[in-house]
Amino acid sequence: MSGIVIYLPQGKGEAGGEPRGDAVTLRLGPGEVARFGRGSATCPVELRLDDEAISRLAGEIRVTDDHWQLSNLSTTQSYLVENPEGAGEYLRVPPRRAGAPIPFEFSRVVLPTRRSTTVAFQVFAPDHVYLDLDPDGMGDQWGSRTMTAYSLDETALYFLVLVALCEPRLRDESPVAVPTTPEIVERLRGHAACGQLTARAVSSHIDYLADEKMRISTPAEYGARREARRNGKREAIVGLVLRFGLVREEHLALLPPRAGTGAQEQETVR
Repeated sequence: MSGIVIYLPQGKGEAGGEPRGDAVTLRLGPGEVARFGRGSATCPVELRLDDEAISRLAGEIRVTDDHWQLSNLSTTQSYLVENPEGAGEYLRVPPRRAGAPIPFEFSRVVLPTRRSTTVAFQVFAPDHVYLDLDPDGMGDQWGSRTMTAYSLDETALYFLVLVALCEPRLRDESPVAVPTTPEIVERLRGHAACGQLTARAVSSHIDYLADEKMRISTPAEYGARREARRNGKREAIVGLVLRFGLVREEHLALLPPRAGTGAQEQETVR
């Protein structure tokens, strides 16, 4: 990793009033450190966070060769590190935690305040390193080939159903509910391949995803209640694929435009 970029937006005055303090952009390379907090003449910081609830020296960011770390120097407050590009993923860094490794390529570090809003800054780490491996070559060397845990065909109709299932959570519209079978039929109606899609076909795709692709077992407590069992399958599928990143925001471009949004939303997703 060649380094990271830290961006602190222009601050606001009390109760979100007039802008106060300039925006700050820092570039750090491996081995470099940036400290953040309220700061003082005897405790200088690179990122000054102007709120009375934030310690003079609240924490520090350290860059290593392949990731960056966050140390929480507060004795009472936890900090959050959010992944704005994900499906609600975040890390909680507890008080006095030193060198917590951060896995996100784009992160928002959030600190609590006494006001109705939080204080946050962003960290960009675009140069994560990935191994260039040849699975077939390694299979020849070690005697057996590693199988894919979840094999999904992004051109298949079942994958469109899967994206429609995940859409509300990917768009942060609903942290809990997943679409019903009739809602999926209606959502996909405008797609060229889904003009004749029926509720029974959608249910079959959901069963195929749960039983064959995701290998999800229905909890015993659902018993013979068919609708409860199907709801449990949908929720389990969505939870699994979003945790492992099998469906991501860019896959929303596969769906037809939503009613009232037209092509503009599709361009935004892309």
